[in-house]
Amino acid sequence: VQLVESGGGLVQPGGSLRLSCVASGFFFRSYSMSWHRQTPGKERELVAAIHITGGSTKYADSVKDRFIISRDDVKNTVYLQMNSLKAEDTAVYYCARGGYASAGDSWGQGTQVTVSS
Repeated sequence: VQLVESGGGLVQPGGSLRLSCVASGFFFRSYSMSWHRQTPGKERELVAAIHITGGSTKYADSVKDRFIISRDDVKNTVYLQMNSLKAEDTAVYYCARGGYASAGDSWGQGTQVTVSS
């Protein structure tokens, strides 16, 4: 299983970023996928998850109405569109296999998102 995130960076408050996670080594469309984030000294938290087929999604309350998770089963890729970014969204963001109805079982290396003026 390999998960490779990209798209992180420095953005001003109110700005947008789109994270991508390319998956390989397993049958992508048979798994839910999720995004998590972690800041120093805190536990990793679930940000968003998407069920197989993309028919159902769920979000942390802190990002609801600002972030959108989606998937492309042809490209084996899961995305996280992040809008109206706030300083408190600053974290390392991780892609995970699973995470919709159970804990993620494989993780990417993470991508840093920094929201600052």
